[in-house]
Amino acid sequence: MSESEARSTTTSTPATAASPAAAESGFSTKGSYVTGGQEFSRDTNYIETRITRDGRDGYPVEPGRYRLVVARACPWAHRSTIVRRLLGLEDAISIGVCGPTHDARSWTFDLDPGGMDPVLGIERIQEAYFKRFPDYARGITVPALVDIPSGAVVTNNFPQMTLDFSMQWSEFHRAGAPQLYPEPLRAEIDQVNKRVFTEVNNGVYRCGFAGSQEAYDAAYDRLFTAMDWLEGRLADQRYLVGDTITEADVRLFTTLVRFDAVYHGHFKCNRSKLTEMPVLWAYARDLFQTPGFGDTVNFEQIKAHYYKVHIDLNPTQIVPKGPDESGWLTAHGRDSLGGRPFGNGTPPSRPVDA
Repeated sequence: MSESEARSTTTSTPATAASPAAAESGFSTKGSYVTGGQEFSRDTNYIETRITRDGRDGYPVEPGRYRLVVARACPWAHRSTIVRRLLGLEDAISIGVCGPTHDARSWTFDLDPGGMDPVLGIERIQEAYFKRFPDYARGITVPALVDIPSGAVVTNNFPQMTLDFSMQWSEFHRAGAPQLYPEPLRAEIDQVNKRVFTEVNNGVYRCGFAGSQEAYDAAYDRLFTAMDWLEGRLADQRYLVGDTITEADVRLFTTLVRFDAVYHGHFKCNRSKLTEMPVLWAYARDLFQTPGFGDTVNFEQIKAHYYKVHIDLNPTQIVPKGPDESGWLTAHGRDSLGGRPFGNGTPPSRPVDA
């Protein structure tokens, strides 16, 4: 998504009502300030259309029909690239990658020749939103799934999107794909995801965009209370839920991998660096070194986005050279806790196409 858009307010009517998935996550295309205009908060409005086996919303699962539009810089989009790769959906769902920065209108395809997505034939993802909703007044966000034949956006509901990759697209999973949302663990995964989103994924933004010292202090305390809870939870178990990688690990990883590079300094989340939290640092390195995670990370684009787009926080737009990234490849020792990263499956082996 666009964090600069997430900070703005809106009084427009959303294209569709919020779904249970949206309410669970607490995230939306835009945000506002609450508590007297000091505390940053997000609303819960998405384009709620889903791509399903039965096509109940008019968009049936169909390989080759949809294009996943992402930006490597965006943590919310990063989830979708990890899940797509772990499940082996590359042949079923193509991918378009926007550049790390954007203007007030939307993310653009400035990494592609001629600045145009080669499949959709558009310069910015905004065009796909307006194709379906000409008067769309909310934030133009990634990730978004676009219907290639019509060129219209289908959904930007990112928490539901990755769950549907697991549940609705199973016919097109690769052989050996892991169970990222196994039915016996769904209640626990949902519970963990809710706390991680509220206190960590969104907690770093609550710190960075606080409008007062009081709001910042409260956000900071909430964030590190949750980080300490995660340190304790992961001390004796390799993964967040069960003994394999699940959707919960994907959702936490995309914040952890950005923590020292941007959140610690840029968002003032500076009680501790990730590298100073031994359990979380080892856990993050374990995932980073697992195929599907670290091979989808681009630190340069991550830093370029946050430090160049958030000019209210960084008016000079200077992008820091550090931190040193080599530590991500050092031994983590988490193997001693057991666990089976892919369960009865296997790691993805095809080259990364994002």
